[in-house]
Amino acid sequence: MLMPHPVVLRGLVDAYEAAVLREPVDDTGVPGPRTRDLAYTLCVSTGTRDVALALEAARRWLAAGPVPVPVAEPAGVAD
Repeated sequence: MLMPHPVVLRGLVDAYEAAVLREPVDDTGVPGPRTRDLAYTLCVSTGTRDVALALEAARRWLAAGPVPVPVAEPAGVAD
């Protein structure tokens, strides 16, 4: 399975957690559209079908290693 880039994954987790706090659930207990979209994206990114499991997997992956820092290619370097 492909794994999302740690920076992207950290951004998804942070955005989801912020959306949960900002976007109240409706009368039936359904979260708002931004929260639902982020939950879906987290699930797809982690290969899960439940946002709680997606968050658990994301946190485990993020804790397993350092976030790589992108390195800029020197000007004029071609493949």
